[in-house]
Amino acid sequence: MSASGSVISVHNPGTGELLGEVESTSPERLAEAIASAQLGQAAMAATPAHERAALLGRIADSIEREQSELARLLAAENGKPLPQTRAEVEAAIRIFRGFAAEATRIFGRQTPLDAVPGLERHLAVTVREPIGVVAALVPFNYPVELYAHKAAAALAAGNAVLVQPPARCPLALVRIAELVEAAGVPRHAHQLVPGGVQVSQALAESPGIAAISLTGSTEAGREIARRGAGTLKKVLLELGGNDALIVCADADVEAAARAVVLGRLARGNGQICCAVKRVYVQDPVHDDFVSALLAQTAKLAVGDQLLESTDVGPLIAESAAERVEAAVGRLVADGARLAAGGTRRGAFLDPAVLVDVPAQSPAFAEEIFGPVAPVARFAEPADAVRMANESPYGLQAAVFTRDISRAFTIARQLDVGGVVVNGSTALRAENLPFGGTKDTGGHREGLHDTLSELTRQKTIVVMEAFG
Repeated sequence: MSASGSVISVHNPGTGELLGEVESTSPERLAEAIASAQLGQAAMAATPAHERAALLGRIADSIEREQSELARLLAAENGKPLPQTRAEVEAAIRIFRGFAAEATRIFGRQTPLDAVPGLERHLAVTVREPIGVVAALVPFNYPVELYAHKAAAALAAGNAVLVQPPARCPLALVRIAELVEAAGVPRHAHQLVPGGVQVSQALAESPGIAAISLTGSTEAGREIARRGAGTLKKVLLELGGNDALIVCADADVEAAARAVVLGRLARGNGQICCAVKRVYVQDPVHDDFVSALLAQTAKLAVGDQLLESTDVGPLIAESAAERVEAAVGRLVADGARLAAGGTRRGAFLDPAVLVDVPAQSPAFAEEIFGPVAPVARFAEPADAVRMANESPYGLQAAVFTRDISRAFTIARQLDVGGVVVNGSTALRAENLPFGGTKDTGGHREGLHDTLSELTRQKTIVVMEAFG
């Protein structure tokens, strides 16, 4: 991606091929979009739930009809292998259909006032209303899926939405926006506002935005929260992660190694907030685990993301690969041993496995956004829990053990938003709450949770309703 004036040029990160250009949103155009979104908001709020559900269903159908083309376009601009982008588009289709159903299940409640002396004859009900115009800031790593989580939820709740696509790979969302318009969304209720950090900051500061949802880095989240505070808008943050995977002495080491390979080194080219980023292995099985991990890593195919046989494609940009390469260098400088991979060629980085990683290494505490698996040892499960919790992040974690009591005990002790037992942390089901603690942001995103966040409650009291 390169910006020239008001145009964003989008390139294949592996080949450098120019894929297209997108106009960047000027301050004047953004102000117009925010103002017109108020009209779109009024139209969406007046749309009955069954019509909103039907709209979202039509959008899902439209995406499904172009699934192959969208997956190929996304792979070309993003760098993820084609089978993975195909699965991402499938997830977006499910999410739109899920929110279509949820649009008809926005419930209020009746609260008994006879719990309060003197109010016995009155009736109170609550209703949920649309929150207002929603700004959706979409990251580069899973842009179509995470766009769906934000935009479909906003529309299902009766809101208008302004979507800022990722500057490095906006093309798939540009096409989806055309499909949304063709599906019959009310005018101005769904708009794309491409651009850089200036667009994000202006959305955060604008009084015309009622809620802003960001998936991104912790640094970006803090800045958006700070700017959003001036207008007291709702700020929904799903930020960084440094997920730990704990392999106990009774674990299936082959399965644990496979979880690291598929959930860290291959999936998303390692560019996933909930990927396994720290591996702690108990002493008795350490060597067997490392052997299994190295054997499985050696089978990964690195190359053209548009080939079905590719496991690991290019990172989003050469600069991103350079940062990952530098992080590997810092781990080695701190005392780790590079056991496999780590070689960079442009935006490509061979999946790296590091062993003998000092648990207190500052580089080990960082979030490395690429195909890198650092492995450290532990003596007792309590040690692994302590080390996992020392991270400033708290997205997800995983534990491998055959003892279900131990699994639940460790899961309760981990200070994270989700724990996977005998599987990879690179797991996100749209009907589960997804998010974390501490520097991960505290917000939860999912079919049920996001819809609730993007509505507001109103209480209506009818005096002397019971005569």
